[in-house]
Amino acid sequence: MRPKKSLSRMLRVNQAGEYGAKRIYAGQLAVLKRKGASKETIEQISHMAEQEQVHLDTFNKMVAAGQVRPTALQPLWHVAGFALGAVTAMMGERAAMACTVAVEEVIDEHYAQQSEQLKDEPELKKVVDQFRAEELEHKQTALDAGAEQTVGYPVLRKVIQAGSKAAIWIAERV
Repeated sequence: MRPKKSLSRMLRVNQAGEYGAKRIYAGQLAVLKRKGASKETIEQISHMAEQEQVHLDTFNKMVAAGQVRPTALQPLWHVAGFALGAVTAMMGERAAMACTVAVEEVIDEHYAQQSEQLKDEPELKKVVDQFRAEELEHKQTALDAGAEQTVGYPVLRKVIQAGSKAAIWIAERV
């Protein structure tokens, strides 16, 4: 049985978002490993990327089970996510972490709104709440790694957040 339209939109955007997050971390790791980033940074980003893969796998299963149409823009998220990760990593380890803070702040708000709407869907609410907690851990990891010390942090953060919010809006619809 196919889920309601609102649930289909949630699953579509969550799957797209987790796919984008996976690609951001892939871009960061590709650049940071080549640049000889610290072992600690590589381990932190690798751990976050592994968690994002679990999130993506979960939403992939839910999308398939519910026969939900994935976003038609996955090829765009594939390129844009990797590019955002690579560019911020080229700016340095702290800038890569600043990207994480910016994205995770938007995702925290997004998942909090979904959680409120999912009172009648306890299984999906539990998943969203669990993943939200892990996204908040990513944000804290990035803050602890000095994200806020990035040159131009306030501007970088706002630009990435605006892009993340736009991606959410688009992925829900396309």
